[in-house]
Amino acid sequence: MRTSKDLPKRAVLPLLGLGLSLATLPAAAEETPTPQAVMREARRTVLSDGIEKAEAVRIGGIDQWISVRGRHKDNPLLLFLHGGPGYTALPAAYFYQGEWEEYFTVAHWDQRGAGKTYALTPADKVKPTMTVDRMVADAEEVVAYLRKTYGKKRIVLVGHSWGTLLGVRLVQKHPEWFDAYVGIGQGLDVPRNEVLGYEATLAAAKADGNKKAIADLESIAPFPDPKDPARTLANLHKERRWLSYYEGHGWRAPDWHGAQVWRYSPDVTDKDMDARDAGLDLSLEVFWGPISQMNLTKAHRFAVPVVFFHGRHDRTVSAQLLEAWFPTVQAPSKKLVWFEDSAHMVHEEEPGKVLVHLVNDVLPLTRGK
Repeated sequence: MRTSKDLPKRAVLPLLGLGLSLATLPAAAEETPTPQAVMREARRTVLSDGIEKAEAVRIGGIDQWISVRGRHKDNPLLLFLHGGPGYTALPAAYFYQGEWEEYFTVAHWDQRGAGKTYALTPADKVKPTMTVDRMVADAEEVVAYLRKTYGKKRIVLVGHSWGTLLGVRLVQKHPEWFDAYVGIGQGLDVPRNEVLGYEATLAAAKADGNKKAIADLESIAPFPDPKDPARTLANLHKERRWLSYYEGHGWRAPDWHGAQVWRYSPDVTDKDMDARDAGLDLSLEVFWGPISQMNLTKAHRFAVPVVFFHGRHDRTVSAQLLEAWFPTVQAPSKKLVWFEDSAHMVHEEEPGKVLVHLVNDVLPLTRGK
């Protein structure tokens, strides 16, 4: 344990200048706290009207995990629909979300069969219930719960990737529930999207002279296989490995450790991450067939304002498709924000720019209670 003798003079003098003595300082902890514990305490909501709640809520006949955080209860409520399917956002949320909580009360929901929700009910009981329609119905129940619990007539809905496919259906079905819809990495024509992603990844591998990548990608051609969705699913991990490599899990660099920020998360444990991995496998197995056939290009009429955030270099969800579709969108107001230094993980890659546009473009669309 360090003593006053161990402290450098520059640490002692300011304390003396403030009229403090070392004797008034709290005793050093017996054990060094974990990074997770430090982060948990550092971001703890201390304001009297702050919200910091994480719990299992009965949704769709099973317990599902919902986390809600914000500095002021009167702020607009924002629900984040994670991607994947099964790729829960909560493990990395602390990395980019803290400043959002100054302007919004932010809710995360681990969807049916995903993350902490996966761990709450045996997978064999949940798997037969996992359909796209059931996921939309779950989302409806989650929104109803949030609106009632936090006294909000309308909320902001934010979807990422797979979450945008749910989000569009939800906001078009119940526009009266929402102040605005934000699509991050907006999914549209999934069959065409997969073709474009594969072609762009193979072209990048050839330009790079990456023999291993070229061999892997050519071995799974045609991808996607229009005649055999099961074969496409079986090869999906191989294709996504190289797609992610050339996106660099974003646009920073192939070895950027953005996918590893969960290791310091105050919201999840190693056990939670094991559940997330298992839930991701289950979700892809169940949903890949119906997702691979989804096409929202004709779903271009919205009764609420819409804002889209998209990485210019996104190959996971084609930037090319969004650019072609956006002019057809009809809404009370619409905006497309390009993130020039991002690929698919816009909110992790350019968190400052996301915050600026949430505050400048989305917050003014909220209408209080």
